Amino acid sequence: MIYTVTFNPSLDYIVRLDAFKTGAINRLKYEKILCGGKAINVSIVLKNLGVSSIASGFTVGFTGMEIKRQLKDVFNCSCDFIELPQGNSRINVKIKADSETELNGQGPNIPQEAIEALFQKLDGLKKGDFLVLAGSIPNTLPNDIYERILKRLYPKGVSFVVDAEGKLLLNVLEYKPFLIKPNNHELSGMFGKTLKTAPELIEHAKILQRRGARNVLISRGGDGAILITEKGDCMTAPAPKGKLINSVGAGDSMVAGFLAGYLSSGDYKTAFRTGIAAGSASAFSDNLAVSKDVNSLMEQIIL
Repeated sequence: MIYTVTFNPSLDYIVRLDAFKTGAINRLKYEKILCGGKAINVSIVLKNLGVSSIASGFTVGFTGMEIKRQLKDVFNCSCDFIELPQGNSRINVKIKADSETELNGQGPNIPQEAIEALFQKLDGLKKGDFLVLAGSIPNTLPNDIYERILKRLYPKGVSFVVDAEGKLLLNVLEYKPFLIKPNNHELSGMFGKTLKTAPELIEHAKILQRRGARNVLISRGGDGAILITEKGDCMTAPAPKGKLINSVGAGDSMVAGFLAGYLSSGDYKTAFRTGIAAGSASAFSDNLAVSKDVNSLMEQIIL
């Protein structure tokens, strides 16, 4: 089974307009409210590709209830969130006009008892299970929460997928995550230098691999992606052709596509192609990737 953990899930209020002007009344052309969070997006796209998972994390209040309702009733996902004692799950505003602007809420306080409740849930994972940890953490959580979880579950033989930035990612490499997915900017940030070319990205991805990561998937936006596998293979592919509509969730969709492709085939080449197609399908749509669009885009990806 695949388990995903979103520490600070949200309701995303997504709006579109021709131009966004500060200090003025702006009339919307499009609006939608969707449950959000990187690992939640992974669960949704996995389900769209026919793979079940259990979404977990922390929710609270009327916004938390709506997050769980959408996951169950709209996206047909299983979830097992821990309900916090007070507050509300955050609301994020995504403004899409001549440029993209985001206003992200802080989220609720997460007490120690809730953290312990999460640990107890995760203790039920076993060898053969996958655990997806994705995204930043709220300031009410200890900054080593990723590391504590992997250290706790590593002896069980759980396969970890980690999509995070900076020290959140670097500090868990010793626990040999099955997959990490930095984008080119995040990889640059980890090494304190600008990495632009494919050879530069590959060189530094291999450093992360030597530190413990089994497979490193680098998303490069419109420039495609790179995969360095635990078998020593290095694959590169351009992005499929299409119109960028929504970049939110594209990286999460790539993670979900990679997992779905790998679990269906046991083959990293298939996983890589499915990951690129899923990420692109989300980028080319108002919504997260669905199977029909992923299959169509895969025809463009030739390694």
